[in-house]
Amino acid sequence: MTTTSLHRIVLSSTSLPDALALYGEVLALRVERTADGFAWLRSADGVELMVHERPATASDTAVALTFAVPDLSGVVERWAEAGGAVVDPPAEQPWGERMAVVRDSDGHLVCLVEQ
Repeated sequence: MTTTSLHRIVLSSTSLPDALALYGEVLALRVERTADGFAWLRSADGVELMVHERPATASDTAVALTFAVPDLSGVVERWAEAGGAVVDPPAEQPWGERMAVVRDSDGHLVCLVEQ
């Protein structure tokens, strides 16, 4: 039996600078490189997020990225200040996590979970 591993998450964005402000600065993903409408970022645990600048149509039924963050309330506040929107503010969830749901500048849903 073979196993599958996560190689990369690809996110379309209409504005690479806006995406880098949210994912790079607010979520502190390390920007590894950029080139011609692309940026490659990496999380502390090694997952790569490739942002591709192109027209994007977000949907609430799409896959939502989920990030574990150390200071949920602080991150949500900085997210909003950087141009993102808060859909559901930080709250305890029935399954035991403290979580918030935000939207990036392209309308993509992102779940933030307190570590």
